Amino acid sequence: MNTRSSLDELKERGAGVPAPEALVRLYRRAFAEFGTRALWSSRPAKRPTVAAALSITESLRVEGNLDARRLAERIEEACRAAL
Repeated sequence: MNTRSSLDELKERGAGVPAPEALVRLYRRAFAEFGTRALWSSRPAKRPTVAAALSITESLRVEGNLDARRLAERIEEACRAAL
């Protein structure tokens, strides 16, 4: 059995759950560093939820460079820890 929840399951669980401060910092960092390149189709939330943080990880992976991919992994880890 896979003990790691899928991203879709995490998004469902994280809907409406306010992101902890450490996750908010990673979320804001993603927009500051990769917003124009990888997150051009997303708008940053004023008060991000865990689900909002997870929603940008795919764009970071697909549209971003290796540093963006690493940040996506850190965001996902922080989301799992928050839930």
